[in-house]
Amino acid sequence: MLSLQEISDRLEIDDLLARYCHAIDSRDWDALDAVFTPDARIDYSETGGAAGSYPEIKAWLPRALERFPAYQHMIATTRLELEGDGARARTILFNPMVHRDEAGREQVFFIGLWYRDRLVRTDAGWRIAERHEEMTYAHNVPAMSPAPGL
Repeated sequence: MLSLQEISDRLEIDDLLARYCHAIDSRDWDALDAVFTPDARIDYSETGGAAGSYPEIKAWLPRALERFPAYQHMIATTRLELEGDGARARTILFNPMVHRDEAGREQVFFIGLWYRDRLVRTDAGWRIAERHEEMTYAHNVPAMSPAPGL
């Protein structure tokens, strides 16, 4: 049977993962401050993105995502391993995106991946200390220039 603390931790982590998706999808970059630790390491390189510190990635995201007028981050099926004030999670992401090319043509494509996270309990609640996107599949991806660098 789960303890009340484990139930609470699991619900708080589920909320944290959902807040990440809502922050990205609404382009509310400052909301990510309540998702990641200030010293978090983030690696989006398997999906063509950047890898770096949280401040680097936060500054990079608006530039990297400007060519996508719409997208959704839909997460599910998290495997969560709690260990006191730390946790490891592996979560499915289904990510439909709309790409707009330089001529204004739009194309919908899909990416499936896993988020591999290391989480920590802080005084402000659970936060992601490490995130790695693990690519699984892509469908209908248009030709596009590489994402900008950090």
